[in-house]
Amino acid sequence: MRRIALLLLLPVLALCAPVATPASASEPGAAQALRSARGDTARLRAFLWAMPKGGDLHNHLSGAVYAESMVRWGAEGGVCVALVTFTASAGPCLPGQRPVADALTDNVLYNQLLAAWSMKGFRDGLESGHDHFFASFDKFGATTSGRIGDELAEVSSRAAAQNEQYLETLITPRFGDVSGLAQGLEWTDDLVEMRRRVLTAGILDVVPRASADLDAVIARQRALLRCDTPTADAACAMPVRFDVQGLRAFPKATVFAQMVLGFELMAADPRWVGFNLVQPEDGPVALGDYAAQMRMLGFLRSVYPKGHLTLHAGELTRGIAPPADLRFHIRAAVEVAKAERIGHGVDVTLESDPIGLLRELARRHVLVEVPLTSNRQILGVWGRAHPIGLYRRYGVPIALATDDEGVSRTDMTQQYEAAVTEQGFGYRALKAMAIDSLRYSFLSDGDRALALRVQRAAFARFEARYPG
Repeated sequence: MRRIALLLLLPVLALCAPVATPASASEPGAAQALRSARGDTARLRAFLWAMPKGGDLHNHLSGAVYAESMVRWGAEGGVCVALVTFTASAGPCLPGQRPVADALTDNVLYNQLLAAWSMKGFRDGLESGHDHFFASFDKFGATTSGRIGDELAEVSSRAAAQNEQYLETLITPRFGDVSGLAQGLEWTDDLVEMRRRVLTAGILDVVPRASADLDAVIARQRALLRCDTPTADAACAMPVRFDVQGLRAFPKATVFAQMVLGFELMAADPRWVGFNLVQPEDGPVALGDYAAQMRMLGFLRSVYPKGHLTLHAGELTRGIAPPADLRFHIRAAVEVAKAERIGHGVDVTLESDPIGLLRELARRHVLVEVPLTSNRQILGVWGRAHPIGLYRRYGVPIALATDDEGVSRTDMTQQYEAAVTEQGFGYRALKAMAIDSLRYSFLSDGDRALALRVQRAAFARFEARYPG
């Protein structure tokens, strides 16, 4: 606690933020409206729902879907569920299983599935929030098979309804192809040679298949949202881009092959804009191979200098991982892998030389993607214990994010609510984070400039409601 207090008392560098945002004529009125709504839950929610929120830069598509949709899709697809573990699997049902369709008429089963497939009603006990959160993905996976377009329609529509201007979502393209290809590869620490082996094994053949898959996903999304019709959903006009998520808990050859595919996809198809590593950062393979994985990414960033990188780094805290693993993950992500953004960054005060690291993040303009709800659920870190205020004090750019909003039972507006009620942020701080979410997006220069113009117009309309 002394260490954190010392950090909070050190000189504030917020004036060193990389880009200043001029205040609008109506901004003081909006700021006052937020102050007056701070203690009124309904008014605060209404204010923040309508406020422009920029982009969601840390959104896992499979985890962003609410369990209610999974039950419906599972019922339509003839999926079964085990009555002990509530793990879904393809039909026909075996002894000890029931059709997911039964949940549509059996309220007890329905609520059991929602609780198993999300954080609904979760309370710490025999199972931690961390364990329940991550275990849910293996339980509901069968219900979402072949439903990526449906997932995208649900998530993008929810984002647009909350006045978000951009969605950058994470999906895993063609993992079966990549893992099959990698099984025949012998690992070598010579990364130049390892990339040659991956290319020779046929990774470039996967690129057009992954892009074709994305064509189908977007076509399904647009059909469900009635795009190009008079009743089109607002999400039809919202730009959506995709980050390739690589699974970090696999052998090095498989992880490296996923990385190569990600950078090749970014080079070939502008809809793929970034790469990230997913799965629990505290898993045994993730911890054991973390330094090696950062070296792999640093190497590939030198080979593909136009490819973008954002990394889960510092999604850890005391008790989750050994102290030695809390001292370097964020720094290695930035200095070795050359990440442009990091996700979570919760353990920054436990890193070696945290003051120097904070200053380095500000100097390098590395944005931190902050999902306040999942940080609380997975790591038990929230309120004054959360480092979001520390990042802001040192001029590190921040963007609020949803992470796995369906599993967490949250949305972007709730992240803004938490920033106000738990972190004490005012309107100007929220607006700065919303703007930075677009400034640090992986949109092309032209698309980013357009998104920022759209956002400025949205802020002008919003603030006009609250003349100063």
